[in-house]
Amino acid sequence: MTKFARLDRLPPYVFATVNKIKMEARRAGEDIIDLGMGNPDLGTPDHIVEKMVEAARKPHNHRYSASMGITRLRMAIADWYKRKFDVDIDPENEAIVTIGVKEGLSHLILVTIRPGDVVFTPNPTYPIHPYSAIISGGDVRGIPMGPGIDFFHNLTHAVKQTWPRPKVLILSFPHNPTTTVVDLDFFQKVVDFAKENDILVIHDFAYAELVFDGYKAPSLLQAKGAKEVGVEFYSLSKSYSMAGWRVGFCVGNPETIAALRRIKSYLDYGIFQPIQIASIIALNGPQDCVEEIRGIYKTRRDALISGLNRVGWEIDPPKGTMFVWARIPEQYRQMGSVEFSKFLIRNAQVAVSPGLGFGEYGDEYVRFALIENNMRINQAIRGIRKVMSSGTEAYEREPLAKGALV
Repeated sequence: MTKFARLDRLPPYVFATVNKIKMEARRAGEDIIDLGMGNPDLGTPDHIVEKMVEAARKPHNHRYSASMGITRLRMAIADWYKRKFDVDIDPENEAIVTIGVKEGLSHLILVTIRPGDVVFTPNPTYPIHPYSAIISGGDVRGIPMGPGIDFFHNLTHAVKQTWPRPKVLILSFPHNPTTTVVDLDFFQKVVDFAKENDILVIHDFAYAELVFDGYKAPSLLQAKGAKEVGVEFYSLSKSYSMAGWRVGFCVGNPETIAALRRIKSYLDYGIFQPIQIASIIALNGPQDCVEEIRGIYKTRRDALISGLNRVGWEIDPPKGTMFVWARIPEQYRQMGSVEFSKFLIRNAQVAVSPGLGFGEYGDEYVRFALIENNMRINQAIRGIRKVMSSGTEAYEREPLAKGALV
């Protein structure tokens, strides 16, 4: 018997392998350009910070808050959805504030599935999507996702081959890590499919505002009948550069929201109230800061894409997220994503996320996060150019043999 039974089904964290190499290089004095973890480097807009500081000076805001979120924040969420997507949200029964999306989604899965229930997620995908189900005792089936893949076709095919039938489908568009985007017709097909198969749809909408080239990301809840079968999570982490503040929310199906509200009442007292008050200002206040943040990520995307294309690593620019999903150049593809990521650190002084960390179907890819400024991105391109021109010989001379730290 293991001492920590729920850890038995969690594999070693793939990203830790690459992070170890990165830290070793930095301790040795190397300047590693970190385009790995999607941790925003931009500061939170001043008007949001100032409101939090003002609220934090008031002692009555230091007490326990409400686990479902304060009323005014839930009203701001409803107003935001109406303005953005023309979707009506009842702030009392169809909205709940969460401590970021990871907490809310994990607790929702915990209260939704029983051991052995099947959960569908894309593969590759953001790790908490499948592992929230695994931690809760469920079984996960990954549906292939990526360039040139018809995800919906694979989804409908998987249902016919799965028993017991899936209980939950977790989606996220714009998608991390593949940057796949969809239109409202896609969500309508998902909603109709979920009704037909009695599946709860959970949509992680974290990158709703980080979209480019005229693309506008639709909300799942814009699809007809979506509230009957689904909920949507949103995070202030990226759009308002509030990652460390840990503010998210879930909206949609009232029965599902009630279930999440009930389990959260046992587990937490909500977010520090001054942060909730500042989040009201974020949602209801000037939105030019969101446009500015989006513009910064676009310039970084353009700098990285044009630089990679110049050195022979051809990639199409993504229409959403703060990432670039790049298929490993053919001459290095046999390494797999973990070895190639270590190789880039050692030979190009650039850190990326190995695609394998997002699922086995990601092993021919690496993910770049747009978390360095353009000057540093151009420096990364110079390091990658050196690698691309040297061929595999540089890898063969690498003192860390293939598989050394995996």
